[in-house]
Amino acid sequence: MPGALLYVGCPKGNVAASVFGFEDGKLRKRRRGRLPACRISVVSSAVANPAARTSEERVYEVVLKQAALVREQKKTKKKTVDMEGMSNWDLLNEAYGRCGDVCAEYAKTFYLGTLLMTPERRRAVWAIYVWCRRTDELVDGPNASHITPKALDRWEQRLSDLFEGSPYDMYDAALAHTVSKYPVDIQPFKDMIEGMRLDLRKSRYQNFDELYLYCYYVAGTVGLMSVPVMGIAPESKATTETVYNAALALGIANQLTNILRDVGEDARRGRVYLPQDELALAGLSDEDIFRGQVTDKWRSFMKEQIKRARMFFDEAEKGVAELNAASRWPVWASLLLYKQILDSIEANDYNNFTKRAYVGKAKKLLTLPIAYGRALMVPTSKAADQMRS
Repeated sequence: MPGALLYVGCPKGNVAASVFGFEDGKLRKRRRGRLPACRISVVSSAVANPAARTSEERVYEVVLKQAALVREQKKTKKKTVDMEGMSNWDLLNEAYGRCGDVCAEYAKTFYLGTLLMTPERRRAVWAIYVWCRRTDELVDGPNASHITPKALDRWEQRLSDLFEGSPYDMYDAALAHTVSKYPVDIQPFKDMIEGMRLDLRKSRYQNFDELYLYCYYVAGTVGLMSVPVMGIAPESKATTETVYNAALALGIANQLTNILRDVGEDARRGRVYLPQDELALAGLSDEDIFRGQVTDKWRSFMKEQIKRARMFFDEAEKGVAELNAASRWPVWASLLLYKQILDSIEANDYNNFTKRAYVGKAKKLLTLPIAYGRALMVPTSKAADQMRS
């Protein structure tokens, strides 16, 4: 699969990308590429007629459920699960430590960003990262060719067990402890597994509605997993739903960027993660992608795809300032770095067949202080009003 993420977006084969963009690593008046400012009334009518629901409406139901959990936790303190065999704090600390080691080895930029968070949040984000990475590797790792739908069913059962406080191993134990402390819903985790199932059986997407759902499964889910841990700023006047929508938008933007960056790589695997109807409208087909020639038609098509991804990034920016102060810097860093991948595709004259777009080390270093400056911005009632509009 092209990739996944934590509130940020991750590289191909490195699930980390959604909370922070670990390492390099896949329209209301319905303008394409923009998250709808859905309202509960819209969702309710869709439920009455399930066949009429768009992917965005289906995903927004998950957003509403997660936001409700956050509000509920404010009323009643969530009780930490006392997991059998893991009540020993030394063992639990070791479990979190192992998660941190995995992050440090496979997602150096992400790991450094987590060090700016409080120790408790840092460890929780590590646990989520590791679970996402292990899930991604089921279909993208060294044993991917042996993975079957039944294997994913077993992985989902393990997920249910750890949410009930019965982890299978040390990594599961860290996540089980995390989800017992924060208002994290199991649905985004299940949906990520569903994204893995899609990769086993699907290699074409007929339209953007289908592709949007896939991007949610493999990347947008990480935003919903991680926001409860990263926290919303106490002074924020934005609604919980709007903050989650921004996290979702960042995940979608990162995944769309992964897809555009990896067109050639995916084509060599027989996969095309681009809307078939939009390719046809541009006078292109799968054969043109497999041929790998940059033509005027391809440039025009790519300009529209990049425009859509940037619209999702713009939507995401509205919510970053609403996060807890200690969590903003890594998210801003991820967002700005990922946007620059789109710039790199343009600089390569839209040749994403044989040239891999990337952000050089010097640009990364220059981006970090810019991201830090933006992280100092505090939520304002004006920003909240803009998010509600």
